[in-house]
Amino acid sequence: MTSTNKLTRALYAAFPYTIPILTGFVFLGIAFGYYMNTAGFGPVYPIVISATVFAGSMEFVTVTLLLGAFDPLRALLLTLMVNARHLFYGISMLDKYRQAGRKQFFLIYGMADETFSIHCTVDIPPDVDKGWFLLFVTVLNYCYWLFGTAIGAILGSLVVINTEGLSFVLTALFVVLYIEQWLKEKTHHSALLGLGASFVCLLVFGSENFILPAMAVILAGLTLLRKPLEKAGDAL
Repeated sequence: MTSTNKLTRALYAAFPYTIPILTGFVFLGIAFGYYMNTAGFGPVYPIVISATVFAGSMEFVTVTLLLGAFDPLRALLLTLMVNARHLFYGISMLDKYRQAGRKQFFLIYGMADETFSIHCTVDIPPDVDKGWFLLFVTVLNYCYWLFGTAIGAILGSLVVINTEGLSFVLTALFVVLYIEQWLKEKTHHSALLGLGASFVCLLVFGSENFILPAMAVILAGLTLLRKPLEKAGDAL
């Protein structure tokens, strides 16, 4: 099999699995690009952030960080907390990515929840190169998000509409993610842990400072209770 045929076969095999992600990523990307434009940033900013950060929900949080006081330590800690789940993703994919050779660098950079799900669950056909299959899944999902962001950023700079209440998109995003997580779980232990930790930290630290302590408590709790939660059927 020639190199071109190998790439083509891997691309054709990977693309169908990414079609559901195409719809979600494009619409979420549009929301992010438009949201950032309404926050006062030109169309270049959301496109560059999506191309370099590529962290989904963290990109929405980035808008708030950019508009607030300069606090790199808080930004670092918040980023680590929001994306802490990738620690577990990375550990579980070590062997598979190591076999991909130099492709592993973009595979690691382009890791997303949806990409991880495909990489873990799909049985790659024996006549398809595994490394190229994994890479094309990652690249396609990356392009979907970047394309959606570009549409939203350009649309926001050209079309003037009433955007009152659009800032609620970040809250809505996390609510949807929470509901999705709730539906995946059988016992809801991890979801209730998140609610309880957030409520207690809100009472102790106040509405302005509770996020980081709450996420630290949640991360510590999920780490310590990982095995019991997995046995109970919770989705981590």
